[in-house]
Amino acid sequence: MTTVRHLVLVGMMGTGKTTVGHEVAARMDWSFVDVDAEIEARQGRTIPDIFRDDGEPAFRMIERSVLADVLATPERSVIAAGGGAVLDSANRDAMRARGTVVWLRAQADEIQRRVGAVSGRPLLDGSPAATARRIEELVSSREAAYHRVAHDVVNVDHLTVDEVADKLCSFLRAEP
Repeated sequence: MTTVRHLVLVGMMGTGKTTVGHEVAARMDWSFVDVDAEIEARQGRTIPDIFRDDGEPAFRMIERSVLADVLATPERSVIAAGGGAVLDSANRDAMRARGTVVWLRAQADEIQRRVGAVSGRPLLDGSPAATARRIEELVSSREAAYHRVAHDVVNVDHLTVDEVADKLCSFLRAEP
């Protein structure tokens, strides 16, 4: 029996995992799951609330459980993993074992342009200058993990949603 493959999108916040994921799922006639949205639905509270009330380590445990459940589903799906999901080696192993992992990579300045002053991001809370520094720190600290988990990389700087979706659909259609 062939193992069902999922397309797992990883990358920093603002790289288009959810937006592009919806588009690819629609084009491929697959389901779409945003792990962060699934966490919020199961927990009955927002991710910022989980971070504030329980802390990041508790959030990461919830994330691991939800991601494992999503990856265990039998139907093909496009999965938008949370930006920090790659920090956990068990998550990386599960994503690679059950799916094709694509890193949507953007430069720090492009990420800042995209997320701007968006509130509700628990790891970004501060002035524009502090946010810029924090994004650079996060990109730097996560880059090796994204590289280890990804089967392929799409540089999304200066690409439209359709252009990224075109690349991902072509990649999926070329898979054996």
